[in-house]
Amino acid sequence: MPRELHIPLMDEDILNLKVGETVRLSGVIVTARDAAHRWLVENIIHPRKPVSPEEQAIVDDLKRLLQHGVVYHCGPVVTGVETGDYRVTAAGPTTSIREEPYQAEVMRFFHLKGMIGKGGMGPTTLTACQAEPAVYFHAVGGASAVIAQTIQQVMRVHKLDFGVPEALWVWRVSQLPVIVTMDAHGASLHEQVRDRSRQALESLVIINRND
Repeated sequence: MPRELHIPLMDEDILNLKVGETVRLSGVIVTARDAAHRWLVENIIHPRKPVSPEEQAIVDDLKRLLQHGVVYHCGPVVTGVETGDYRVTAAGPTTSIREEPYQAEVMRFFHLKGMIGKGGMGPTTLTACQAEPAVYFHAVGGASAVIAQTIQQVMRVHKLDFGVPEALWVWRVSQLPVIVTMDAHGASLHEQVRDRSRQALESLVIINRND
């Protein structure tokens, strides 16, 4: 049976999770893709100029939402943008490795407890997962319509000037299905799959050489 967790997540919740476990998440999550991560690191965490009052208000809201919270690597399809009557029709995960240059710093700054995406992340994020602690949740690609059905409410959106897919959407979700593929104990299913694939490839090369 899937483990049911409610956001905000506590350290005990995270430390009890192991790779391979299925989880259903409920609570408030925030979407963030490339533009959002880059903006947070370059303009907020390491600002090159004073942060504007408007941007500071966004960051203050994000700090409330993401303290022990979860970021979703997602570029949703949303209707009703012109009227503000938002409806999410597709909410599938995007490839997470693109956020590897930024993720650890964002995790530390906001005290994140989880990231949702697809494809896994690299060693810097895995190390940060052990330090925080935090986990990486894998969402099923190709299930964007199913995931959209778990969104109970579009609470608000920040940085819509980035475009709909890159904006920071704030959603209340219920029973969002995910799998733990990187845990707070240093285990990564993605690394295990890569290692096994590499070993299999090397075995094939050796067999071909012998032939």
